[in-house]
Amino acid sequence: MQALRDFRKRSRATRTAGEQLGYSDWLEVDQKRIDLFADATGDHQWIHVDPEKAAAGPFGTTIAHGYLTLSLLPLFGPQLITVEGVRMGVNYGTNKVRFPAPVPVGSRLRATAKITGVDEVPGGVQVSVGFTVEREGGDKPVCVAESVSRYYF
Repeated sequence: MQALRDFRKRSRATRTAGEQLGYSDWLEVDQKRIDLFADATGDHQWIHVDPEKAAAGPFGTTIAHGYLTLSLLPLFGPQLITVEGVRMGVNYGTNKVRFPAPVPVGSRLRATAKITGVDEVPGGVQVSVGFTVEREGGDKPVCVAESVSRYYF
């Protein structure tokens, strides 16, 4: 479910702070995705890419990189919020990021989000969105992060 937002007027943008944005679709994290992320980042630690060795490890299987989980925010985000009325949007960074629980291979993940802040910047607005990524059947989130984007009019 996508929430459309028009931030051209500061009053509209400010009213959205604190608003819960719903849930994204589920996404399965398979070994191929983990291996491709390892290749892209150079992080080939056995706990991520060696199923045989990982089977005897602390999680009983390979687990996704924490940063792989964080990198899914651009996939989940547009399912939760679309900003209209802008000429350009850029990723400005992230604030506090935590990985409270692992993501075993084969896990299904989804995100929920809340707009945590809207601030005026020259030519546009800066929007902070608090994301929580959860694993199906998990009792703790697998990633909690605040993403900061800038939208220019």
